[in-house]
Amino acid sequence: MAEKKYIGLDIGSVSLKVVVVNDKKEVLEEHYVRTQGQLLETTLDVLRGVYSRIPEEEIKGMASTGSGGRLLSEIFGIYFVNEVVSQSKGTAAFHPDVRSIIEIGGQDSKLMLMEYDEAIGQVKVADFAMNTMCAAGTGSFLDQQASRVGVSIEGEFAELALRSKNPPRIAGRCSVFAKSDMIHLQQEATPVHDILAGLCYAMARNFKSAIAKGKELARPIVFQGGVAANKGMIKAFEDVLGLKPGELIIPKHHASLGAIGAVLMLMEKGEDHSFKGLSALESYLRDRKSEIAVLERLQADNYDITTHCKPIVGNGRVEAYVGVDVGSISTNVVVMDKEKNVLARRYLMTAGRPLEAVTKGLFEVGMEIGDKVDVKGVCSTGSGRYLTGDYIGADLTKNEITAHARAAVNAC
Repeated sequence: MAEKKYIGLDIGSVSLKVVVVNDKKEVLEEHYVRTQGQLLETTLDVLRGVYSRIPEEEIKGMASTGSGGRLLSEIFGIYFVNEVVSQSKGTAAFHPDVRSIIEIGGQDSKLMLMEYDEAIGQVKVADFAMNTMCAAGTGSFLDQQASRVGVSIEGEFAELALRSKNPPRIAGRCSVFAKSDMIHLQQEATPVHDILAGLCYAMARNFKSAIAKGKELARPIVFQGGVAANKGMIKAFEDVLGLKPGELIIPKHHASLGAIGAVLMLMEKGEDHSFKGLSALESYLRDRKSEIAVLERLQADNYDITTHCKPIVGNGRVEAYVGVDVGSISTNVVVMDKEKNVLARRYLMTAGRPLEAVTKGLFEVGMEIGDKVDVKGVCSTGSGRYLTGDYIGADLTKNEITAHARAAVNAC
């Protein structure tokens, strides 16, 4: 007789976790997929893959958890488990001696304090705390800041962060303040690996102060959730919490313990729970309706909103001026003649490397028109204006408010 199999779904704000567990509580399949805002479509795609490998009659039940788990439970008619319960249940199954759980996902950060209950013969949640609706201190916070400096959160982020010897202080309680700190560090030409390490330590300190709030984290401590894959965060937590080697445990299924816990809760009910089948989700996706309000397109009656570059004609060299605007996100390089016509321009992503972006922009416009112009002056602006001004020998350095205002008046 074929063994019974159960499917667990943990639907978060950023990712979908799907596990297949047998009646011996062994994990047969584990899937972690970024949903990219397509939660239901991604779920359907992953489940189709599971059912292509496992006969439908062997699936005896399905359970869901996570921020999107309630919707899936209603569509499929399956068992739903609160994520604090499912996370703690899944963790205790693999680490029955756990006393503290740190869980950081895309939008949630949780602390679960565990205790042994003799009546049930296993550990249970004694206390827990969660973050507020603010993204600071979550996986999304790291995603956003990594994107700003042009680093892959799932690739080079951790490797770079571990190279840092002196992580700078970055605000971790607010994403806006963190961005401001990063801009200042970029202006000072702080290496990217130091900035990334600073972000990890900022998150660890924020967790300790805003979520733990002075609570004693008994050992051993389990660190789970998608962020637990980041070795930079592991080191930061070990240092901030003063942990010895081995006191911070990263479970094998650290990203999917919620889905596993949901299955275990279902199995404890002692009965099989069939569901409506994939056709229920297919029908929901096909028949759902949404109203989208679209605003009228902006019109510019007397102004050409596209900036065209004026071609340089003739054999003589043209008197020209260079403007460089270095922001936290993008870098702009513009070359204009004395009649204020744009001769060449470049828009590049700063990606946490302002000097590299400026060098690339100047090189490209130089290759385009360098032999046709005589540069009479250079001005730098933007959040990186001082660093850039010194680097390129700018004649003027102006704040962006002044630069934007002057350009707007000239355009009108």
